[in-house]
Amino acid sequence: MLASNARPQIQKVLDPLSQWAARSSVSPDLVTVIGTIGVAGGALGFFTLGHFFVGTLVITLFVFSDLVDGVIARARGISSKWGAFLDSTSDRVGDGAIFGSLVIWYAGDGDSLPLAGAALLCLVAGSVTSYVKARAESLGFTCNVGFAERGERLLILLVAAGLYGLGVPYLLPAALWFLVGATVLTVAQRVVHVYRQFVRSGRPTLVPPAGDSNAAAETAEADQPGAGPSVASSVVSQAGAPDLAGGAGVAGSGNAPRGVPPVPPVPQVAPGR
Repeated sequence: MLASNARPQIQKVLDPLSQWAARSSVSPDLVTVIGTIGVAGGALGFFTLGHFFVGTLVITLFVFSDLVDGVIARARGISSKWGAFLDSTSDRVGDGAIFGSLVIWYAGDGDSLPLAGAALLCLVAGSVTSYVKARAESLGFTCNVGFAERGERLLILLVAAGLYGLGVPYLLPAALWFLVGATVLTVAQRVVHVYRQFVRSGRPTLVPPAGDSNAAAETAEADQPGAGPSVASSVVSQAGAPDLAGGAGVAGSGNAPRGVPPVPPVPQVAPGR
């Protein structure tokens, strides 16, 4: 939340660089890809070896590409859904590399399985946090809530890792355990926020059994404001189709289908001379 509020101020600082990049015809997609490679390389190349200060500097440098690519796209008027998709996907890759490198470090030379587990929990909970928001917005809900969004998580982790690399003890382990609780809390906040919107909407959706495509289509049609007797009659006619078909073969035999009066025999007329 704090990082989201600070984003406009950071973008103002980066505007001169972004405007230059826009005039130089640099592709925003290329900036996104280079930034992702830099973040992943910095994490896997330095964090896994315990070089936290240098790794933090490299990662921080490339993290700013997440802001630059969007400014370039807007300056050149080429913002697109593809760019947003690529940006979100790259964020997940970068986060996975950062927390995954901490898992590798603490499971190996860092010699702390509890902290390796904490880093793994941060990785999983962070992915769930992003998924909950994306899924909620795809269903028409808003989900701009949360105690620890991606910006806050990165800020806390990078500051802690950098200072830990300079010799400040216990700071990185404390930050990891704090992020575990904060990220789980954020997931819970978003789930509750979406559920409250669903309850206020007052339109729970009935889902037909799996594979019953006809029932699904009839339910959807019946829910339309203009649906009337024609829909009901079509359903009834389908339901009674076997009885009518069974009675058609015995017309005039006295065995009329249920609910249908018997058909009287047609009188025979003698041919004229």
